Order: sequence, then C-alpha cells, then structure tokens
Amino acid sequence: QVQLVESGGGLAQAGGSLRLSCVTSGSIVRINAMAWYRQAPGNQRELLATITSGGRANVADAVKGRFTISRENAKNMVYLQMNSLKVEDTAVYYCNANVLTSTLRTMDYWGKGTLVTVSS
Repeated sequence: QVQLVESGGGLAQAGGSLRLSCVTSGSIVRINAMAWYRQAPGNQRELLATITSGGRANVADAVKGRFTISRENAKNMVYLQMNSLKVEDTAVYYCNANVLTSTLRTMDYWGKGTLVTVSS
C-alpha cells in the first residue's frame, strides 16, 4: 500500500558529500515523522535523524554537524545531506516513514536501502 524508494547512494571520498533522497508513494492520507537509519555489516540498525511533518529535526550525536535532514511535504520527499564523509559512514542507508493510510491505520514503512561507500 505504501512504498519508499531511496536514491543518491554510491561511492564517495572521505571528506566529500552525498545527498540521499527518499520518495514515499501509495495510499497516503498523511505522512507523520520521517527518518533515516543506517546499518553497517555486523552492526545494529542505527537511527541517524528524524523530522516531523512540521519540519522539526533531530540528528544523532554521531553525525551532528555533518548530516542534515529535511523534507518537502508536497513531494512526499525526505532528504539526508551528508557532508564531511568518513570511512566509518560506510553502510546501507534506509528511509523510514510513519504513514496514515487510506485504511485509517498508522504504520511505519521502510525503503529497501541504498549503499553508501566512503573510501580514503
């Protein structure tokens, strides 16, 4: 009923930048909070940043000052601007959205992930 698709991942050099995008589509009544997570091999999935429907953002300490989350509600889009990339940022990055659907149920939905690889 709801699909999320990430884009913008790929290869980057340490110190460089990437911008990840995620579009949400389907039987959407309202998108509440959106978020970005990442997961490196052998690690737990890590919450990076959240943003409310009104644009209030929170960023995890591990990436604060380097990563910025934003959204465009009219496009059902959320973005993650990643600057000053480090090798340890290498991971699969996942988009998440809490969505009220046409069935009048609120659920969290996930994208399939996009791989970010940072080389030195």
